[in-house]
Amino acid sequence: MTARLFRVILQVGGLDSAANFYGEVFGETGERVSGGRHYFKCGDTILACFSPSEDGDHDISPRPNPDNVYFAVDDLAVYRDRVSTAGASGVSTIEVRPWGERSFYALDPFGNPICFVDETTLFTGISE
Repeated sequence: MTARLFRVILQVGGLDSAANFYGEVFGETGERVSGGRHYFKCGDTILACFSPSEDGDHDISPRPNPDNVYFAVDDLAVYRDRVSTAGASGVSTIEVRPWGERSFYALDPFGNPICFVDETTLFTGISE
């Protein structure tokens, strides 16, 4: 029996803004699945942008994730340009990390920390 990650949720303050931001970053529109959820297919995992109030959860204020969500990409420079143009803040330079990954960090417009990693340099720390 094996567990697999199939969905990651990012809370956002406005679903249309989130759909536009991530749509520009990923170069695809994703899919609105409810009044407060917009999904993007990222390999075998779904990135779910979730606006609590737009989904009927008026008692929940959106809050950013406490740590980065990591995306493996085929062209780091292209994604850095897309992230910058789409409206992220704190976009770092592309650097090689001490563990060997080539990556950059940013904050999406809702304060969620995100990281994009060159897929040819992924370090999982797990032996296969």
